[in-house]
Amino acid sequence: MKKFPLILFSFVFSFAIWSEYKACTRVVYKGPENTVLTARSMDWRDEIPANLWIFPKGIDRTGEVGPRSEKWKSKYGSVISSSWDIASSDGMNEKGLVANLLWLGESEYPKFDPKRGKKGIAISLWAQYFLDNFATVKEAVDYVAKEPFIIVSDYIPGTERFTTVHLSISDASGDNAVFEYIKGKLVIHHSSDYNVMTNSPIFEEQLALNNYWKGIPGTVMLPGTNRAADRFVRASYYINAIPQTSDTRKAVASVFSVIRNCSVPYGISSETEPNISSTRWRSVSDQKNLTYYFETVFTPNTFWVDLKEFDLSPKGKVMKLDLSNYQTYNGKANNSFKESQPFKFLGLN
Repeated sequence: MKKFPLILFSFVFSFAIWSEYKACTRVVYKGPENTVLTARSMDWRDEIPANLWIFPKGIDRTGEVGPRSEKWKSKYGSVISSSWDIASSDGMNEKGLVANLLWLGESEYPKFDPKRGKKGIAISLWAQYFLDNFATVKEAVDYVAKEPFIIVSDYIPGTERFTTVHLSISDASGDNAVFEYIKGKLVIHHSSDYNVMTNSPIFEEQLALNNYWKGIPGTVMLPGTNRAADRFVRASYYINAIPQTSDTRKAVASVFSVIRNCSVPYGISSETEPNISSTRWRSVSDQKNLTYYFETVFTPNTFWVDLKEFDLSPKGKVMKLDLSNYQTYNGKANNSFKESQPFKFLGLN
């Protein structure tokens, strides 16, 4: 009997020593009658200003890495949350495809030659590329598996932090995929079962961790720290424990309760443990009803955006919902969006 606590401690500690600079959690709920919801938290040690944007289809884009940039015209309109108005970090398109960027300290990207070789896309556009171009996870995986381009990363402006993230996508059927660059190689994990992702360790090892905890009933014990490995286990357990319902109100409430359980209280940080970062905002994407829910730690309300009610045709306008200066919204916020010039994605240009 004395061996089990020692073994458990050793196993958990081995995952605890992995550190990442920033922390987030992403989880997908699949209920009856095609009810699919994707939730994520944005955890960051410093302020990371976010705004919501509506992008119609038909926008000409470039990978923002110079002459060897990948170029495309967006096929689908989307709602996204930006980071510093230089990158899309989260969002959903009109087909119900959701893309989420999360930090992964182990990421290593291929070397980019601006004069020859594969074309490139700045990491600030990675999530937006998927939202612009794909309706389903399978379609995206089949295309990207050919590696027609590479992702080009750089330092976060004004810091000494090199951007290292991995990307998850989910679609309206509940299918999932995770894209990581490990030792310069693209690794794709594709399965409808891959409904949870956090930060470190790499996704393959996250799955191994979860398999270990499946042998321990969640009602008896769950790891409770703010570390990525523990958040992965809690999210994996709770997303399957909450009620399976097609009632949108109950489903959204349940999924928000899971992502809040995996959040880090505001103001919590540790100089010696960079993997602990305060949650700044949370989103829940309703992929059946094309509704994007959002809340920040600085406002008392959860509000939402009905993507179906925007003009997403090529004649539609780029629209912005300003979240600066603690702007507070309640309920459906469609009418609070204002026509705006699109932000410029950060690149190497």
